Amino acid sequence: MKLSEKKMLKKKEEIILSAIKIVNRKGYQSATMEEIAAELLMTKGSLYYYFKNKEDLIFQCHERVLSNAMDELKVHLEEQVFYEERLRRMIVTHIDYAIEEKETFNMIIKLDEMLLTDKLNPLLEKRNAYESYFDQVIQGGIEANEFTIAEPKIVRMILLGAMNWIQQWYRPAGEMTKEKIQEIYSDYLLKLLK
Repeated sequence: MKLSEKKMLKKKEEIILSAIKIVNRKGYQSATMEEIAAELLMTKGSLYYYFKNKEDLIFQCHERVLSNAMDELKVHLEEQVFYEERLRRMIVTHIDYAIEEKETFNMIIKLDEMLLTDKLNPLLEKRNAYESYFDQVIQGGIEANEFTIAEPKIVRMILLGAMNWIQQWYRPAGEMTKEKIQEIYSDYLLKLLK
């Protein structure tokens, strides 16, 4: 890759991270390209060198975080350990995103509020694929007699719903560390499957 291409990719990443912060602070409708550009000491016009419009920029934000999270979950999905341990590791990873990538994570939860055109369907499909990784591990655990549940889809929704709520209440200076929360959540959520 040429140096100019590397610089362009780096600048795009900076713009995406700035956009995530502003959209989460002000909401998709209220955030403007001017504010995103100002955060990076750029002109609004220079943003259009990297992105077609605001929707394209928001699409790239979602694409970035979903792809990264899916890559990490896929590693756990394919690990040669008991299904319970795979699911524990997936829970830890999901919680890590909920806490460390709070701004981006919040955007994924509200995906359908932000994109209303043809860009929405590919991201919804990707989000569904992310959820399916949990389904695969839960189903594998049922077939291996590690889990004894009758409604795997409902259990997956409970798991993700409980983990998604973390970003509403977690505070870095709170009484528990992220690692302690991951441990407690994993222990309790895995009991749902027994």
